Amino acid sequence: MKFGAMNFPIIPVLEEIDSIARLGFDYLELAMDPPMAHHSIISANQSAIATALKDNDLGLVCHLPTFVSTADLTESLRRASVTEMRQSLDVAFALGAEKVVLHPSIAGGMGAFVLATAKGYAFDFLAEMVEAARQLNITICLENMFPRNLLGVLPDDFQEIFTVFPSLKFTLDTGHANIDGQQDGRLMRLAERFGDRIGHLHFSDNHGKRDDHLAIGKGIIDFPGLVRHLKKIGYDDTLTLEVFDKDRRLLVESRERIKSLFAH
Repeated sequence: MKFGAMNFPIIPVLEEIDSIARLGFDYLELAMDPPMAHHSIISANQSAIATALKDNDLGLVCHLPTFVSTADLTESLRRASVTEMRQSLDVAFALGAEKVVLHPSIAGGMGAFVLATAKGYAFDFLAEMVEAARQLNITICLENMFPRNLLGVLPDDFQEIFTVFPSLKFTLDTGHANIDGQQDGRLMRLAERFGDRIGHLHFSDNHGKRDDHLAIGKGIIDFPGLVRHLKKIGYDDTLTLEVFDKDRRLLVESRERIKSLFAH
């Protein structure tokens, strides 16, 4: 198992590489968001970033931009968002990433009232990204989202997506799956139904209402049960701790808790 941590995009990437390496992680999950980790800034500092990763013996997973609108009903906004994603993918490739995390499109604004239209745009976007990734030989790991996303939330959503796009892998995000998900057991349903597709993990805790990104054990998620399932299916790949706290010792404590669960 390889354990990673994510940069905070308001901090220069080189500083984050140093911090995450000192915490003893195996790789950086590079969140490619502004102000400090936009693809243009990463590209301008590509050589220095690549050298810092190598010198610190850190691997790399890239997380494509979060705050875009790839299924927007306004065509100019939608195309600008898709362009941002495509350019970010190219920069991830140039840095040597073999795996990228991608959020499904959001049905935002009036998209919630014309969901079929928004979903059509979302699938058009995925088709474009899947073809681009094929040409670059990069694996896309599509991440499950929380309910207000409306797209890419439920197991049936992903069944349809994976049927249309069989090359996609799955990023199982524990925090997203737990938001309003306890009654239907969404986290374990996703893990059990798509275990053979899991290519990446995001671990954080919460209390089931917000994406709090708490340290492991500070919320209500059943990590022992989830880890038992992951061990059963033989998962042994990348796991990013998305514990967003000023005290980064909680990242290390969370990693050690999860390591202990996998060890027993």
